[in-house]
Amino acid sequence: MAPIPDDLPPYASNPKWEQVEAAKAAAQLGGGPQRIAKQHEKGKLTARERLQVLFDPGSFREAGALVQHRCNDFGMEKQQIYGDGVVTGSGTVYGRPVFAFSQDFTVFGGSLSESHAAKICRLMDRAVAAGAPVVGLNDSGGARIQEGVMSLAGYAEVFQRNVDASGVIPQLSLVMGPCAGGAVYSPALTDFTFMVRHSSYMFLTGPDVVRSVTREEVTQEELGGAGTHTTKSGVAHGAFDNELDALAGMRELLSYLPLSNRDPLPRIPCSDPPDRLCPFLDYVVPANELQAYDMLGVIQQVVDDGQVFEISKDYAKNIITGFARLNGRTVGVVANQPAVLAGCLDIDASVKGARFVRFCDSFNIPLITFVDVPGFLPGTAQEYGGIIRHGAKLLYAYAEATVPKLTVITRKAYGGAYDVMSSKHLRADVNLCWPTGQIAVMGSKGAVEILFRGDPDQKAREAEYEAAFNNPFQAAKVGYIDDVILPRMTRKRLCAEMETLGTKEVWRPDRKHGNMPL
Repeated sequence: MAPIPDDLPPYASNPKWEQVEAAKAAAQLGGGPQRIAKQHEKGKLTARERLQVLFDPGSFREAGALVQHRCNDFGMEKQQIYGDGVVTGSGTVYGRPVFAFSQDFTVFGGSLSESHAAKICRLMDRAVAAGAPVVGLNDSGGARIQEGVMSLAGYAEVFQRNVDASGVIPQLSLVMGPCAGGAVYSPALTDFTFMVRHSSYMFLTGPDVVRSVTREEVTQEELGGAGTHTTKSGVAHGAFDNELDALAGMRELLSYLPLSNRDPLPRIPCSDPPDRLCPFLDYVVPANELQAYDMLGVIQQVVDDGQVFEISKDYAKNIITGFARLNGRTVGVVANQPAVLAGCLDIDASVKGARFVRFCDSFNIPLITFVDVPGFLPGTAQEYGGIIRHGAKLLYAYAEATVPKLTVITRKAYGGAYDVMSSKHLRADVNLCWPTGQIAVMGSKGAVEILFRGDPDQKAREAEYEAAFNNPFQAAKVGYIDDVILPRMTRKRLCAEMETLGTKEVWRPDRKHGNMPL
């Protein structure tokens, strides 16, 4: 190699490089200092500031910073801003690779153009090829009107990639501003969507359109705010008070997930002994079978360090879904919540549970199910709303799942709800029961009213029925329950069973896909 001459000027002083440096500096400013200041006045971070918080310090590498739009209509040719309203790139979260895009509201209101969409699509293609999660930070006014069908085509290209990546890599969305019209469908297609209270909104048609068409008066917050979507619609899976908390929550969620469906589950060092006993659980189920208790407290006793990352905790509260760890390994937890609607399964709970179970199965996350369910919620509203179809979704999800499935019945397991909640008949691997378990077609009072209608000694008949069925022994006799254990042994037993099932494989007949009762 020839020596470098001493009098050669540094390349950094090359005019072409200076031009590149100027362009990159301009890209860093997005829509300019004034628009950045307005963003901060609203209590919101800029697109790049959000990425700095999401990723490990200094790990983010931007791609496409010099991209510009291609529209020459309506004066757009005079408004060229580097990056075109979205920052894309990759970095690490807790040392593991992650791809992300962050829409920049300071540039054309974060509106999506053909070039904007192409940047997101290229990012998602790279994420799938690398086998790493993709996170979308959404803050956009919607399609860029000046580009017409080109912006609509851009949305559809993104949607197609959302579908192609489904079940291959985790896709996570964080709505940090407006997300309206067709833009809502990309977050809706991702695995989990989080929102920021009082500053993020999602709706297909805004309040003005609703007012003109239906004459309903509704605010943005009421129509599509975080409170609406986390408690009523179930569109969002969690809400945070501010952007920093939201980004920290996203980092925490990523720590539980594998990089892809081909990657092993993350396993962290665990200081919580796998054989730890849980004496509190011996007393948690009330003697009165009609009395409620908090199932979340049961789960926290069992999992590592009592840590549970709940999914949709404010929606369909009669069922609990979330991620936890057993002996350092990620597990998905599904549980009836006796403290809400007595733990009955209704439409919302069935859909919430089914979606979570299918996510866990897609990414090889073992399922732990805690059961205390008196049945499906009765009533005309549920029947007319399609509880049969929606309940079948949860049944289908459990039956289809091939990951390790461990079930603990703590008290009631009645009727069809017993079957649906990861029963042995849906090929659960290990089904355990506490001595307080009651496995039957229905409760003793209802059963006696049917079996012994008109019998004057109803109380005695109820006692006979309870002695026969309000215990786990009938199911254990025929092998539907693998073991009856002391509640305090639950963590120790689950940890041991998880180690055994770590190499589980299931063969299924070839098919394109099943026909889930959607």
